[in-house]
Amino acid sequence: MDHILLLEDIPEIRAWLKALIKQVFANAQITECSRVQDALAFVNSQRFDLALLDLGLPDGSGVEVIAALRDRQPEAQSVIVTIHDDDEHLFPALQAGAFGYLLKEQSRELLIEQLQRMSQGEPPLSPSIARKVISYFGKQKRPQAAAPLHEVSLTDRETEVLLRVAKGFTLPEIGVQLGLSRHTIADYVKQIYRKLNVSSRAEAALEAQRLGLFGRN
Repeated sequence: MDHILLLEDIPEIRAWLKALIKQVFANAQITECSRVQDALAFVNSQRFDLALLDLGLPDGSGVEVIAALRDRQPEAQSVIVTIHDDDEHLFPALQAGAFGYLLKEQSRELLIEQLQRMSQGEPPLSPSIARKVISYFGKQKRPQAAAPLHEVSLTDRETEVLLRVAKGFTLPEIGVQLGLSRHTIADYVKQIYRKLNVSSRAEAALEAQRLGLFGRN
């Protein structure tokens, strides 16, 4: 991660998170802000690989920034870092496109470990949040048993793209791996999300797991 956006309005917590980021991504350039409007302005003027976002800001919610990144920088990954662990905050953030959701109450060591796992394509989710997500999708009307890939009508190319999205690769990285342009990959991602009825990387990763893709080469 070379360029990281950090949105947090409390100076002491922002300094703590910045130090934590530096420990995980030592060479990253960090852009700090305390207001949603400032973060949105940065999204319009700079490119980011990762955004760590609080939810409750004086002028809005980090969900607004997730939506802006999804529309303007779809290869960027958004991770919520918050005190809120309720469904009313969690699921709107995931639906907006958050790749991860971390709770500030966790130990520094656990937060670092979860951020480090991003390099392996794993969405950073606090344990209690992961349980909520699994429970939520387990209650949906989709069949509990893994459906064959043909039942969701994914082409071989879409399956390849979905697996790489679920593993956390950016759109340019997937393009290089498959010999396609970033814009072509973005079109594939839109098609995949539409077919699977998902709207975020976290949901896509769960679908990929449900379809048994992680056991493939």
